[in-house]
Amino acid sequence: MQLKTKQIEALDDRYRALFINALSGFKSANMIASCDQKKNTNIAIFTSVFHIGSNPPLLGMISRPHSVSRDTLENILETQHYTINHANESICEKTHQTSARYDKKISEFRATGLSEEWHDNFPAPFVKESRIQLGMELREHHQLAANNTIMIIGEITYINIKDDIVHQDGYVDIEKSGSIAVSSLDSYHRTDLITQLSYAKPEKLSEQINHRKK
Repeated sequence: MQLKTKQIEALDDRYRALFINALSGFKSANMIASCDQKKNTNIAIFTSVFHIGSNPPLLGMISRPHSVSRDTLENILETQHYTINHANESICEKTHQTSARYDKKISEFRATGLSEEWHDNFPAPFVKESRIQLGMELREHHQLAANNTIMIIGEITYINIKDDIVHQDGYVDIEKSGSIAVSSLDSYHRTDLITQLSYAKPEKLSEQINHRKK
């Protein structure tokens, strides 16, 4: 298959959405949990979370255009806080269900059977069933001129993660945590480690390493 701009533009809307969403490859499956100032809670799956920097620890994500009500975006702008929670196989179907367009008065926690968890007075809820939980504080948000989507940049200010998946050198074995991946709009995948390689340097070929044997 070979397509150029006019052919891509001519694709059926649903076909194009599934097709184009698959082209970037596997993506992380994260539940973004938030609440408004009255503690009305919300969860939505996002597959656009990406690393920006480690010092300070910044993550970005993309929200659809704010042309209609966007509960997650509005809660983040209102409270300046939200949480990122890795999805795992045991809650895969519930995670997917959070993509449904529930009325703002209906919490996805209640609608899907996921459990609220609150840590150390952090102002946004976490998903109890998630094994990697990140508390985020909003740092910037920008409307992108290309398609009016909103880029949200947050700083990690709280981390709740199982000790046995973090190694002494800081390596996090997210596969051991059971975190899953997404392709296209609706397909969920387990992961399978191929190899781990040492830091790449011009004068030396990388060597295989294996944190799991240490």
